[in-house]
Formats: sequence, C-alpha cells, structure tokens
Amino acid sequence: MAVTAQSPLGLFDTDAQIGSEERAIRDTVRSFVDDRIKPEIAEWYEAGSLPVRDLAKELGALGVLGMHLEGYGCAGTSATAYGLACMELEAGDSGLRSLVSVQGSLAMFAIWKHGSEEQKQQWLPAMAEGSAIGCFGLTESDFGSNPGGMLTRARRDGDDWILDGSKMWITNGSVADVAVVWAQTEDKVRGFVVPTDAPGFSAPEIKRKMSLRASVTSELVLDGVRLPASAILPEAKGLSGPLSCLNEARYGIIFGALGAARDCLETAIAYAQSRRMFDKSLAAYQLTQAKLADMSLELGKGMLLALHLGARKDAGTLRSEQVSIGKLNNVREAIEIARTSRTILGAAGITLEYPVMRHANNLESVLTYEGTSEVHQLILGQALTGESAFR
Repeated sequence: MAVTAQSPLGLFDTDAQIGSEERAIRDTVRSFVDDRIKPEIAEWYEAGSLPVRDLAKELGALGVLGMHLEGYGCAGTSATAYGLACMELEAGDSGLRSLVSVQGSLAMFAIWKHGSEEQKQQWLPAMAEGSAIGCFGLTESDFGSNPGGMLTRARRDGDDWILDGSKMWITNGSVADVAVVWAQTEDKVRGFVVPTDAPGFSAPEIKRKMSLRASVTSELVLDGVRLPASAILPEAKGLSGPLSCLNEARYGIIFGALGAARDCLETAIAYAQSRRMFDKSLAAYQLTQAKLADMSLELGKGMLLALHLGARKDAGTLRSEQVSIGKLNNVREAIEIARTSRTILGAAGITLEYPVMRHANNLESVLTYEGTSEVHQLILGQALTGESAFR
C-alpha cells in the first residue's frame, strides 16, 4: 500500500510550536542559504576559504547579525527566532553559522552586555550591518577548557593598558576589524575592545584544516598592544564575563547542529529513494528504514529540546546547565546522524557532490568548541551532585 512520505521533523509536527513570525524569519534564512550558499559551499570548502567580507554585508542586510540583541541597529528578535536562523545557516555549513555566531553572540554580545555606551555606539551598528567584523579572543593554545589559566596579560602604563599574549582558534580573526580580547590583570580577568589595526596586533590565519574549511580561523598575537583606558569593558570583571558570552554562542549551537543533521538526513532519504539495488530502491530495505527511523527520532527529540530551551530563554528562565544539556545532546546526536547518513550514501557520501561528509567533518569541530562534551558532562554532573569534578 502506497503511503505519502513525510519529512523527519514533519513526524513530530514541530512547526506547531513555532510562531508565524519566527517561521517567516526561518524561511527567509532558509531561502538565502538555498539560493546563495548551497550552490557555492562545496567549492569554498574545497578551497579552504570563505568570502567573509561579502557574506557579512549580505548577512547584515538579511538582519541576522546580532539579531537577538536590542537597539544599535540590531533586529531584536526572539531567542527562538535566532535559534531557528542558526539552524538554517548550519544546514548550509557550520562555518557560515560560526561566522554569524561569533559576530553576534560573542563579539557583539560582549560589547552589548558588558561595554560602555561609547563602545556600543562605535561598533554595534557597523557590526549589525556587516560593514565591521568582530572576533572573540578567549581560547589559548594551552588553555581551552580552562580559560582561567590564560597567559595573556594586560598591565597598566599610566592611563593606558598594554596587552601581551596570544589567542588560538579564533574564528574571523584574520578578517576582523575589532577583537574582544580577554586578559589577566591585577584585578581579575578583564575584557578589552581591540581595533585590529592597533600596532602590535597581528592575526595569522591557520591553514591545513580538515574541518570548518569554509571558515576563517586564526591565531591572535598581541605584542605590546597599547590601548586607552576606554578600551576596557567596564561591566565585565572575572570569568563570568566571557562565560556569559559563551552561553550565548552555545545556545545557537543547540539549534545549529540540528541544521547540519537535518541536511544530512534529508540527503540520505533522497539518495535512498533514488538508488536502485537488487531491482528495488535502497529506501525499501528494512535496514535502511531502521537507520532512517532512528536518525529521525534523534533529530526530532533534539528539535523538541531546542524549542523548549528557546522558550525558556525567551522567558528569561534559561539556566547555564540547561544550555549544556542542549549543546551536549544535540551536537552528539548530530554527528552520529551525519556518520550514519554517510553509510547510506556509501562511497558517494565521501565526495563533495553531497554535503554529508562536509557536515560530519565540521561537526567534529562543533563537538569540541564552546565546551567539549566532557566539559558539559561535568557541568551537568556538578548540577546533579553539587560536587565540582573540574579540579
């Protein structure tokens, strides 16, 4: 008996939990990705490059840069709308979502949340329109999961600050106009707004990546960078400042990873339906259907979790450990969906003719940035037991 095929998320009817305005934003971003990104992304990935300047202006015109922030040229959308936009962007490529996430949820959010009015006026409108690009310097080569051990230092010299040190794995670093850099001071960790044309600042690009190839990744080098007193973020003191920014970025990943997973799964379904094997379609075999069913189950559960956390964020009640639940679960399941989808495509799945291996490679980075799975497990363990296992 013929049965009408449904989409994976259609099984869960998740659109019923999304408002009309949020659906409209999602659909607009999806159209942009389909029309502008998907025709080009395989070549960008293979070349290991991304036209960041051009895309930033297009994304600014689309309204997604800092879209969940209020004022200063930002769209002021709901957190759920921002999450759905991240999902569509990452269905194009994780590198594209990373560009938007670092711009809006790290660099712009740090200035918006912790900056002075002067800093906000100077940078946020230009960053929202994509004419200025930002990056976020927290991670160091030896201090990723333990940012409190950072070696970058900021010292007073009269009314000025002098920054020395380096940061590693910084998205947008080589093309940024402004860097939000975190450094040890005599009075806790502090954040600084650093114009990238400041003497002593350099950002060599990291090459030979096998993951996030359609993304600019850099080292930041600060060699006696002199900044005025007004460069410091006045409202951030201690690690709570950068960690609040990381929670914003992690929230976008909860949705974003599902976009990559959905694209893999939809590709696997379409391939299985068209591929003939032993005189019938690959989709007609029980083992194939079992894989598709299990992947759809995890994608749907992840989407329900993301929408629940989005509702909590919009209500102002989302807790940091709940962000860890979403990041841990959804990225872990997304990478498994990508890997299983690849098995359905067989040898075809390793080529750039299909997006599956590209997504799988990208998700290897998403799995460990913005907090490794192990870090999020320990965050949840601490929430469950009241005991810290970090030290």
